[in-house]
Amino acid sequence: MKAEEVKRFIKDGKTGPEGEYQVFGVLVPLIDIEDDCLVLLEMRASTLKKQPGEISLPGGRKEKGETPLGAAVRETSEELTIPEEAVLVFGPLDYLVTPFNYIIYPFVGEIKKPYVDRIKGSPDEVDEVFAVPLDFFLETEPECYQAATKLQIPQEFPFELIPNGEGYNWGVGTYPVCFYCYNGRIIWGITARILKNLTDRLKGNG
Repeated sequence: MKAEEVKRFIKDGKTGPEGEYQVFGVLVPLIDIEDDCLVLLEMRASTLKKQPGEISLPGGRKEKGETPLGAAVRETSEELTIPEEAVLVFGPLDYLVTPFNYIIYPFVGEIKKPYVDRIKGSPDEVDEVFAVPLDFFLETEPECYQAATKLQIPQEFPFELIPNGEGYNWGVGTYPVCFYCYNGRIIWGITARILKNLTDRLKGNG
């Protein structure tokens, strides 16, 4: 293969994260009640295999041929049992690449007023839908901790092929874990990080 052939493959190619990742779209759904702007959150169903009973934003895994935004809107529609046209998307927040091979694309949007009274959690996925004033997140700094992420090297790894063998100095990363506590409810993890990113943007810090 010659350089000109390499150019043909590379110059118009699409880029993305190297490796295998699952891609998710998530929505921060806002509603206006009188003079207050509220963030809708869900209590995940206790029957779910992953993160049962935890507080989350509506969203889910991107399906084949779907965009992250399409996934966020579709999942919001399914989880809140409202039509997709009830969701008015404002735009994206920063996306998250996690050590767990997930890429999460958050978006912010509004549930249009005619549909607010029709919101009801899907019983298969949601035990409860509740609202928290946006001002709470604007006025409250989350409690955040930096967890270390470190490679776990398998026993069969060919240490003889790398400098210093088993003594190789592997890099260590950090993974932020944040918590909000609202009226006895714990909002944490990726949900808290997304809400912090939103409030940082609204404060002009993002």
